[in-house]
Amino acid sequence: VISSVSVGYDHYDLDYLNRRGIALTNTPDVLTETTADLGFALLISAARRVAELDAWVKAGNWKRTVDAPQFGTDVHGKKLGILGLGRIGAAIARRGRFGFGMQVLYHGNNRKPELEQELGARFLGFDELLGEADFVCVVVPLGAQTRQLIGARELGLMKPSAILVNVARGQVVDEAALVAALREKRILGAGLDVYEKEPLAESPLFALDNVVTLPHIGSATHETRRAMAERALQNFEAALRGERPLDLVNPQVWRRG
Repeated sequence: VISSVSVGYDHYDLDYLNRRGIALTNTPDVLTETTADLGFALLISAARRVAELDAWVKAGNWKRTVDAPQFGTDVHGKKLGILGLGRIGAAIARRGRFGFGMQVLYHGNNRKPELEQELGARFLGFDELLGEADFVCVVVPLGAQTRQLIGARELGLMKPSAILVNVARGQVVDEAALVAALREKRILGAGLDVYEKEPLAESPLFALDNVVTLPHIGSATHETRRAMAERALQNFEAALRGERPLDLVNPQVWRRG
């Protein structure tokens, strides 16, 4: 058994594990709220230019009352588009809907009637969501269908005033296309916690003021990382006892001893 301290498992060769009969477990649920906090923090930071203006103040540029060159854009009351309304996507949507009075739009493989009722969320087609949302939050798992889901075409469908947030996987977004869109101001900004290659020591993104770049810290709090480690240990111990682990990714390989 492999007990992974993560919710994503795209870094494992699942076909290989299945062929070898190796069980894989992950740690969903315990990191949902923490990752949603970070996603919404990126959204607000990009909209209100928090990182950019923090650096601007520390550089000694605040010599008079700020004016239009330092203005950001509102978050409250705007349209929040969620690509992938799973656990984390729904948690981000709740923050937008109940905390900021945002209109929730979403797209995914399946409609979510209960969440539509809870959040007043509207299901839209992929292209339609990109064209209508003020904030596009990417929260899909990485797979063959989602690799480079957001590229030059998709960025071109977004409003010039829109902001992209990615807390999914870096490979879901064509990074070169995003850099070009940000540099040419075809979208307003971006908030990123994940990248095509990690760690990221240097990148064209670093030269851009309209992107917030964080070092893949979605679940990185003391409390949540401890909870993840404990959940992984529980899964591992259950497997060693011959009990089916709670968070079994590939149940087809499980055989009771």
